[in-house]
Amino acid sequence: MSDADELEEMSEEERAMMEEWESMSGGSDDSDDSGDKSNENIVEPDAVPSFDGDDDEGNTRILNQNEIDSLLGFDDEGDGNGETSGVMALVNSALVNYERLPMLDIVFDRLVRLMSTSLRNLTSDNVEVSLDQVSTVRFGDYMNSIPLPAMLSVFKAEEWDNSGLLVVDSALIYSIVDVLLGGRKGTPAIRVEGRPYTTIETRLVERMVHVILTDQSSAFDPLSPVSFTLDRMETNPRFAAITQSGNACVLARLRIDMGDRGGRCEILIPYATLEPIRELLLQMFMGEKFGRDSIWENHLTKELYQTDVELSAVLGELTVSLDDLLNMKVGSQIMLNATTEDLVELRCGDVPMFKGPLGQKQGNIAVMIDKYIPPENKENE
Repeated sequence: MSDADELEEMSEEERAMMEEWESMSGGSDDSDDSGDKSNENIVEPDAVPSFDGDDDEGNTRILNQNEIDSLLGFDDEGDGNGETSGVMALVNSALVNYERLPMLDIVFDRLVRLMSTSLRNLTSDNVEVSLDQVSTVRFGDYMNSIPLPAMLSVFKAEEWDNSGLLVVDSALIYSIVDVLLGGRKGTPAIRVEGRPYTTIETRLVERMVHVILTDQSSAFDPLSPVSFTLDRMETNPRFAAITQSGNACVLARLRIDMGDRGGRCEILIPYATLEPIRELLLQMFMGEKFGRDSIWENHLTKELYQTDVELSAVLGELTVSLDDLLNMKVGSQIMLNATTEDLVELRCGDVPMFKGPLGQKQGNIAVMIDKYIPPENKENE
């Protein structure tokens, strides 16, 4: 084969490869263009969506309703644990940054144990109470998320002069009614939806609410004595408004199981209600001692009682000028406006403690404590 023939044959192969490359590059350009079009999900209002697979006219695809809901965080097909995503997660992110109250964890843990014992005594059945989570929510968002029908119990914290909310869902309502009226074990409670709760059902649930509020008072008692009393019971969330919709609240979700029956109970306490004990709730803790160490307190108290304290007996006070003070010499006399019958003041540092007459005992000058001087309240000044 001559060189010319070989050159001509190679050129044909090169031309074939070039044609193949051009076809491949043209396909990739088309795919890139389609990729760019697919990325343009949000279009101008006057754009017309294309429902065909081949978008020959250059129209871009718009989002359907499910995709918009998922993007904004309004997807109803979530796992139901209250977590949001998308734009709603960004909107609600500021609420998560509310200050953490570590003491509430041990308070609600104590409440769970107290409720387990109290509800067993109330129902004469095996009751298991568990704490799902303690979170922070906005009051308005929580009221809109309450599954109806439900019973909303508004309770008052007497010492804190504010209110809270206790929500019992329908499953727990019918379960407690079935248990208290002697329902058989192992059979689920019968639900009758679409009707208001009867007076008997309301009274039976009210008994359970009183037990829970009593246990809640006992749970807060080691931290700060408080009495939770039932104010009223509502079935409409609009009538159970205890604070503004944008205010932050602490939400504790409890699960109550009685064999095959049970339901949920939720305790909502606004931050404004917990404000009187906020400093106590911010403390760190170990176990159930709520941050207190009785051994160290007793040792510190014992050592303080053995501390030496210096007392000064003030016979009298006199105001003099700086010139007279500088001219004083050895032998100078200071005339005090005091007599032998006047009381001498005993001071610890600058704090007056006692008053008493001056005398003598066993050759020493003595002061008999006759009057206690209460400390001054500087906050009222």
